[in-house]
Amino acid sequence: MNATPPALRIKSQWFKPGVARTAADHASAMAFIVFRQANHWLKRMRGAHFEIDAGPAYLAFLHEVLAFLVAVTDRLAHQRLAADGRAEFTTALVRHLARTLAENERDLLGPEPPDAARYEDRFIDLVNQLSGHYAEFGADPQAQREGRDFEPDFAFLRYLGHRLEPTLPEHDRRWVIDQVMAAEAPDAVAIVQRSMKNLFDPSPRRARRAAMSGE
Repeated sequence: MNATPPALRIKSQWFKPGVARTAADHASAMAFIVFRQANHWLKRMRGAHFEIDAGPAYLAFLHEVLAFLVAVTDRLAHQRLAADGRAEFTTALVRHLARTLAENERDLLGPEPPDAARYEDRFIDLVNQLSGHYAEFGADPQAQREGRDFEPDFAFLRYLGHRLEPTLPEHDRRWVIDQVMAAEAPDAVAIVQRSMKNLFDPSPRRARRAAMSGE
């Protein structure tokens, strides 16, 4: 029996707070966080007894989750950056993810055939396609009323569930939407929200006590 993996702990504060960071700097940090979160999501699904085998199924699932998290992160960037900065941030984020994902694909599937598109380009094409789809969905009304960071609404999450159905065996498909909407997506979104807030927060961190730091 698969055990549910422990909660993912991610460091999302700059080592040297108060230093000016570019959109590319933020994108690089968020790409690392988003990719780790997507992998953790997959492990949790396996822990909940969904059959996601290593290989094409794993990669298909990862593509969909990453495209969803890019859409969420882009909405959060919209709350923090001007249009040019948001475009620079999201473009760099997607390119970082595409490179990391391509490394995984080449390890699992081998290099692309000579006449095939590069793995990086396939992921970028998927994000471009799905960004238009996710743009049709909005924020959770309660989060909007309470002035919280962007949270996907019901239709946003349900669409992701439908996208994930074909990546799973037939006997798992009827359960994936409930699992995604009730557990996996909210937890992942919360980590992305917290990470964006911490990375874009210019205030210095509270100094550690000398007894803890050894200074």
